[in-house]
Amino acid sequence: MSSTGTVRWGIVGPGRIARNAVRDFAEVAGAEAVAVASRSLDRAQAFAEEHRIPAAYGSYAELVAAEDVDVIYIATPHPQHHAVALAAIEAGKAVLVEKTFTATVAGAEEVIDAARRRSVFAMEAMWTRFQPAIVAVRQLVEDGAIGEVRQVQADLGVDQPFNPSDRLFDPDQGGGAMLDLGVYVVSFAQYFLGSPDHVHVSGSLTPTGVDAEAGLLLGYEDGRAATLLASIKHYTPGAARIHGTTGWIDIQPRFHHPRTIVLSRRGRDPETITRPPLGGGYAHELIEVTEAVAAGRTESSVMPLDDTLAVQRILNQVCEQLGVFHHEDRTLRL
Repeated sequence: MSSTGTVRWGIVGPGRIARNAVRDFAEVAGAEAVAVASRSLDRAQAFAEEHRIPAAYGSYAELVAAEDVDVIYIATPHPQHHAVALAAIEAGKAVLVEKTFTATVAGAEEVIDAARRRSVFAMEAMWTRFQPAIVAVRQLVEDGAIGEVRQVQADLGVDQPFNPSDRLFDPDQGGGAMLDLGVYVVSFAQYFLGSPDHVHVSGSLTPTGVDAEAGLLLGYEDGRAATLLASIKHYTPGAARIHGTTGWIDIQPRFHHPRTIVLSRRGRDPETITRPPLGGGYAHELIEVTEAVAAGRTESSVMPLDDTLAVQRILNQVCEQLGVFHHEDRTLRL
């Protein structure tokens, strides 16, 4: 940290998500974005100028080595997360890694093992868990407002025209519905039901061989279940519902960054609860990491690494059932 106690952030991969996230640093006390890196120096400089970031680098390695960076936010394509995160952790930098955490289970295990071995903070950037509306849902569930949770439903789909050169359709860039959108529905179900005993899927592939759509059934030995949909082939409402033994909670679209939930309990009128996010919604995960790093913690209790690994296993199992086998970019030169 700086002499004033500020947690200093570096950004790897100045794309759309990073652009949205960096705007929310204005909402985060004790944090500052001080550097950005791209494999194109021009791109890094343009991003730095747009967001008033002091330093821009034309390689990831330069940012990883920078002494004035405490945390690195990794927003590259999925298969590159693994190499960048390992290098950052080895340099003693905390990491916030965009979802999906890595492209493979083995890659996730390596990053998690490295973070724990080096006692360095690491977290998947699953912003949904930190949204105030989802925090309210979690509290209601823990308070027993709907009894025992037995079923979860969630969907998330976009109508993305097929383009073989687009990242979403490129196998080498971790394309497909599951790693981009399925991670939200799976992480949501895992958050409220835990890890399933059985995973069943039906879906289709794009002409480039990545998953276009998937319908999932996560089954549990005690009869609990989650029914989940993800698609880059067609738009869906983006709604979610948690069913309990005495009621249910609807998370209004789009559920992965909601403002409003509706609590329905047997014998009572539905109750609408609105909890808007700070800024664009990214602030909450940035606050989580900033406060953890300042306090010397190495994991988040809201998005622990064990949950990240559990979700990664489900995602890869689903993809492999559909005939899609992802890989890390082990040739990446920082």
